[in-house]
Amino acid sequence: MPHIYVTGHRNPDTDTIASAIGYAEFKNLVDPDNHYASARLGEVNPQTAWALERSGAEAPALLPHIMLRVKDVMHEDVVTAHRNDPLRKVGIEMARRNIGQVPIVDDGGALAGIVTERDLARMYVRESREASTFADSPVSVGAIVDVLEGELLVGEDRESSGKLWVISMSVDSMGQSMDPGDIVVIGDRQRGQRRAIELGAGVLIVSNGVRPEEEVLKLAEERGTAVVLSPLDSYVTSRLIQLSVPCWEVMSENPLTVEPETLITDITDQVMEVHYRAAIAVDDDRKPIGVISRTDLINPDPRRVLLVDHAEVGQSVAGVEKAQVVEVLDHHHLGSIETSTPIPATFDPVGSTATLIVERFKAAGLKPEESTATMLLAAVLSDTVILNSPTTTDRDHEVVRLLEELLDLDAEEFGMEMFEASSDVSSLSAEEIVERDAKEYELSSGATMCISQIETVGISLLERKEDLVEAMERNRERQGYLFHALMVTDIIGQGTELLCAGECHAIERAFGAPVENGVVDLPGVMSRKKQVAPKLLAAF
Repeated sequence: MPHIYVTGHRNPDTDTIASAIGYAEFKNLVDPDNHYASARLGEVNPQTAWALERSGAEAPALLPHIMLRVKDVMHEDVVTAHRNDPLRKVGIEMARRNIGQVPIVDDGGALAGIVTERDLARMYVRESREASTFADSPVSVGAIVDVLEGELLVGEDRESSGKLWVISMSVDSMGQSMDPGDIVVIGDRQRGQRRAIELGAGVLIVSNGVRPEEEVLKLAEERGTAVVLSPLDSYVTSRLIQLSVPCWEVMSENPLTVEPETLITDITDQVMEVHYRAAIAVDDDRKPIGVISRTDLINPDPRRVLLVDHAEVGQSVAGVEKAQVVEVLDHHHLGSIETSTPIPATFDPVGSTATLIVERFKAAGLKPEESTATMLLAAVLSDTVILNSPTTTDRDHEVVRLLEELLDLDAEEFGMEMFEASSDVSSLSAEEIVERDAKEYELSSGATMCISQIETVGISLLERKEDLVEAMERNRERQGYLFHALMVTDIIGQGTELLCAGECHAIERAFGAPVENGVVDLPGVMSRKKQVAPKLLAAF
């Protein structure tokens, strides 16, 4: 089933995680032809961790990138052969599946080698004009019977390393070239059959399905000659016997192997260099789990991703520019994501992406799972600071009322408990604080700024102002930002102290207030999205 990842932005907050969980659940209900899986791009912050624990929801799986891997393009219905299987089996599978190679495995199922079309061709293209011989590649009687779909009339399964003869000569001249132990193919010629046995043939193969007379079989039993009945004519019988040798005799050892998580960009050159133009994907036990060929690397379908709570390349999953973005659901400004085809895209000015998702559940007559509903409530209350942010809309209030009724709880009490549980950052380093909820914004000049936000109860965090500014400066230099700002937002006092490192004059221009000791006092400012980012973007 087609797989689509639903993911928010890097440095995920509660709205990003809840929206990924909630929208994946909704899409799986309304679009059963696809499988939607929630994903995250980083570690969850303490507030989100609290919400996950409180709700009982599982954190989305970490998605390090969206670039194509071997497992995304390989053929999983890989056909293998055992190292002791006759080569004929491999040839049949190649023809039936129209493939150019078959992985060969050992008794434990681990990759031992590979048989390719070139290996099969070498069985027929020989420099020598002498009789075919199995001296270097002994063949078993059992393998001959299997390949011919014949019947063992006399003798036991054993290996033969003699030459292969198709008898068309007279009986009198048969002994001139044959040696004891050779393999002899002959038709319905009783005298010739007896003569081959008398000369010490190791295996006598009677063609055309005509059973030898009993006295011939008795003589073979006395002389130790195995007798095989072939339903095929002598020419086809002899040709197929050459394919009775075990795979290990002709296979190429040490074939090109890759791991399923390997990026296809990292293995393309290697696949093109080997003569069979393919690689075998193996698991941790070296068992083949797929085959990736040259044709699989030509214009493969990209991985698919649905973006929630962001639309900026710099905030999105690594490799998003090479992925197929199928939808965007956001409550921020239109970002820098580009698509090659039209897609559904929503940029709706509400307080939280979770609000949009709850509205979609309601419009479809569906209800989210209790754990999902709890996460969505936490997300709305987080992004709107318990409905106190200027980004809050009547629609956010309506969604909170709906979730209160569904979950049978008091939203304000729930929100205060969430903020109080997650506002203590005393144990975090300055670097962890300034990078925990950081968002990048691209300026019209091509430069990039970063705005972090941390919501606290009270302003005690400002006692660490110098450490925080130094940490921002180090991060600014490392990432190449024009400036890095940190919003320290007091949810009780409903205001923000804005710290800055770098080109801080932009903050003065944007807010008409001086930067004193690296801090700007912004009373009543709660929202990065509505009150801070737009003004700073406009200042440039």
